[in-house]
Formats: sequence, C-alpha cells, structure tokens
Amino acid sequence: MIEELPGALEDARQAFRAHLSLERDRSPHTVRAYDGDLTALLTFAASLGVVEPAELDLSVLRAWLAGQRRAGVARSTLARRGSAARTFTGWAHRRGLLPTDPGALLATPKGQRALPEVLRPDEAVRLVSFEGDGVEDLRDRVALELLYATGVRVSELCGLDVDDVDQGRRVVRVLGKGRKERSVPYGVPAQRALDRWLSDGRPHWTGTRTGVALLLGVRGGRVDPRTVRALVHRRLAGVPGAPDLGPHGLRHSAATHLLEGGADLRSVQELLGHATLATTQIYTHVSIERLRTSYERAHPRA
Repeated sequence: MIEELPGALEDARQAFRAHLSLERDRSPHTVRAYDGDLTALLTFAASLGVVEPAELDLSVLRAWLAGQRRAGVARSTLARRGSAARTFTGWAHRRGLLPTDPGALLATPKGQRALPEVLRPDEAVRLVSFEGDGVEDLRDRVALELLYATGVRVSELCGLDVDDVDQGRRVVRVLGKGRKERSVPYGVPAQRALDRWLSDGRPHWTGTRTGVALLLGVRGGRVDPRTVRALVHRRLAGVPGAPDLGPHGLRHSAATHLLEGGADLRSVQELLGHATLATTQIYTHVSIERLRTSYERAHPRA
C-alpha cells in the first residue's frame, strides 16, 4: 500500500479539494467524502505505477472499481465512488491535467436506495407532546416541531437565526445546500412552541456566545447538530412502538405525510430544497408501500 502519493497526484488531490470547497461551495461533509474516495483511487493508481494525473486512464478506473466489487463493497458505495472518479477526471480534463476524460466512459452500478423508515402521523404527534416546561424541554419541543413541520435538515435547523423566522406569515428562511436560500412554511403548533421558547426558554440560556442564534445549547451557544440528533433519539425512545430515527427520519416523515395528505411533488421538492425532482420521488414509493401494507391487512381479496 502506498503511504504517500507521488507529488503530482497529491497536488491534484489538494487542488481538487480546493475546487470543491471554494469554487463549487460544497459542504465540508461532501468535500470529505469526495476526498476520501479520490484518495483511495489515487492510492490504487500509484500502486500500479501511476505518478501523475495524465497517466490515469479508463483501465485504471475500471480496475479500481472491479477490485472493490470483488471485495464485496455495496452497490451504493460503488456508485458513489464512481461518481467521485467521474467528477475528478472531468475537472482534471478541464484543467489540462488529463488529455481526455476517461471518467466519461466509466459505467458504475446505480445505488439501490432503501426506502426510508418514517413515523406514523400519530407517532409524530406523540413525539412533540411530552411532559415538561423546563428550558431544555422548551428547546427540545421547538426543535422537534420545526424539524417535522418544515422538513429541514438538522444543519439547516441549527443554522437558523432569530431573524430568519417570520412569525407573522409563519415562514422560516432556510440556507440550504450550496448556500441556496428558500422559505418554508410551518404550522400553528410549531408557532406555539416558538412563542414559548422565545419568551420562556431562550432568555434563560442567552449569554456572551449567543449572538443571533435561534436555538441554543445549555452553555448559551448555538445548538450543535449532535445535540439535536441526541435529543431526537431520546425523545423518540419515549414514543411506544416508534422506530429509532434521527433528525433525517423526521424530514422523511414530513415529506411522506405531506404527499399522503395530497401535496403535489413539486411543492414538496421546493419545501425540502431538493435540486431535482428525482430525489423527491422516493417519497412516492414510501407512500405506495404504506398503501400496499394497509391494503394487504384490510382487503379480503388481498
């Protein structure tokens, strides 16, 4: 195994990482994922004697993926790594580091997307109906209400400022992936939870680190996504029969319940901040699966 990449490959890796972060404005999580996949590819290429990007060709890319397939790597992981390879070679070709783009000819299996597990509507109601009026209870309740009411990502929730909430119109301004801004409505229960948090909860935790953050941790700073994940798991444990989901499970639940309630797919796409409609369409499959389950349980000729 190559411990250090040859200089030209390492330079290309660093430049590609900067491109993703500074030019494409990808999230730190996305940059780390791409960088990990690219490092694995370049390490494999170096073990074959490749010392500069111009020597990468289709045979190297195929051999890299074939070895992982033989090792039993999941189809979804292969699909992601193939995508990372294509993104890199396309960038390298545009930068003049590759004479052609071998990634354009690279075929990889499509990842098998498992249907997301979601709460039933009654379970979602129980989740936000717990006892307690302490500061932490008020913070937890408004976090859960907003996650379920708006379908925002946990990072988007934690990034909210007080001024992002338009209480008159019951709309929250969200800064999503790629720094794209969208406005998302929320309902009366979430408004009640917000009112309680802003009047009876947040003032007790404000301090020098608070700034304009909407949701706070116990030390007065902006709440951390890990804290929100922990509180979702903890509060869901108190809902009998509910699956153990994280914040993204509440996002899945919100989208599924919207579609089951008659919302159109385009509206749900806009609410979730999905770049393409194809990403949103998985929730139609969730609804169909739930319909099929109900049918098989209830219909005498099922």
